[in-house]
Amino acid sequence: MYLTWLDSNSWLIEVAGVRILLDPWLVGDLVFGNLIWLFKGEKTSSRALPEAIDLILLSQGLEDHTHPATLKELDHQIPVVGSPNAAKVVQGLGYSQVTALKNGQSHKVKDLVEITAVPGSPIGPQLVENGYLIKDLTTGETLYYEPHGYHSPILKEKLPIDIVITPIIDLKLPFVGAVIKGQESALEVCKWLQPKVIIPTAAGGEINFTGFLLSLLTTQGDAETFREILSKNHLSTQVIDPKPGTRFLASLAILND
Repeated sequence: MYLTWLDSNSWLIEVAGVRILLDPWLVGDLVFGNLIWLFKGEKTSSRALPEAIDLILLSQGLEDHTHPATLKELDHQIPVVGSPNAAKVVQGLGYSQVTALKNGQSHKVKDLVEITAVPGSPIGPQLVENGYLIKDLTTGETLYYEPHGYHSPILKEKLPIDIVITPIIDLKLPFVGAVIKGQESALEVCKWLQPKVIIPTAAGGEINFTGFLLSLLTTQGDAETFREILSKNHLSTQVIDPKPGTRFLASLAILND
């Protein structure tokens, strides 16, 4: 399974020859609800849109996962799989092949890859978005992705899981608590799944963030700290700290980390 981190929560996943573009924010700025004064993300490096994409996979309907400017630029004939909330957004943008996956449902791509939705991040009191299991049906290798650090115990029924992409840094707001659950949540999922590799997502990349919200956010943790936490808990999972735009073979990356 080849992975390329495209900053923030955006990934290109190549599995069994299938190219999956996950939660892409690739062009334009990241703003929530046009509130530029509150929060704005600007990319400091530009990259060409990936070519020959077989599937766009969206975990949430929020702008940092279903990014309108990026989705407007991508080919609207590319099939899309997403949470029901994300599916509504891309349907509104004119995509012609959209599959909404509820938690527990699966979708196959070319009979080579199986994507299964699992409970992910709670967005509001009655909405739970998607995490995903992405399984190579030719080898059995399985990747788990959840971008906010909300992990369902149902994962323990899905073993083995080889690769985990999830935050390892805590991001908190006063009076609200964790916006992104990192260290404790990532440790818990490593204890459950004992994956070979864990790869951080959500934190940074080649991006400049501005806005009032930045003055309130606090962060805690990094890759080296999490390696120490894993070691203290006698877990063999390796932490891979990806470089933006660099393609790597996840199953071999631990040899060169």
